[in-house]
Amino acid sequence: MTTTNDKSIATVTHLSCLTQYFIPFGNYIFPIIIWSSKKDDSEFIDYNGKQVLNFQLSIFLYTIILCLIAIPILVINVFKNIDFHTIIHHDEFVINNLSFHNFTGVSIIGIVAALLVCFLKVAEFCLIINAAVKTSNGEYYKYPLSIPFFK
Repeated sequence: MTTTNDKSIATVTHLSCLTQYFIPFGNYIFPIIIWSSKKDDSEFIDYNGKQVLNFQLSIFLYTIILCLIAIPILVINVFKNIDFHTIIHHDEFVINNLSFHNFTGVSIIGIVAALLVCFLKVAEFCLIINAAVKTSNGEYYKYPLSIPFFK
């Protein structure tokens, strides 16, 4: 039987991930502090702490991979379409050739990867709130697409 205190601590562990919007790496620091200090007290807190950290590490990994795809592709395509000769000789920054017509299939992959990063961050926020609600009701919540780093 899960106590109200265990439910509250597990819920705060999930919600502590939202500190990433105010404190850099707060989504790792605060859940680790809460989980490591209370994991021996309750199996429910231990389970939820592991789920939070697995999800945050998975989101970080997915974001890094998508950024490694998107950023170089988009930067290369933008610089490929800039006429540097005009910039150097006329002191004006005009991008005449940057249009959708000049984008290739690889550019579309970069744009899709960038949009997936945005979608991933919105989904992360919604899933954290959903997990906190489920946990406050005493349910064992498992994040979707979470890689089990901690078992």
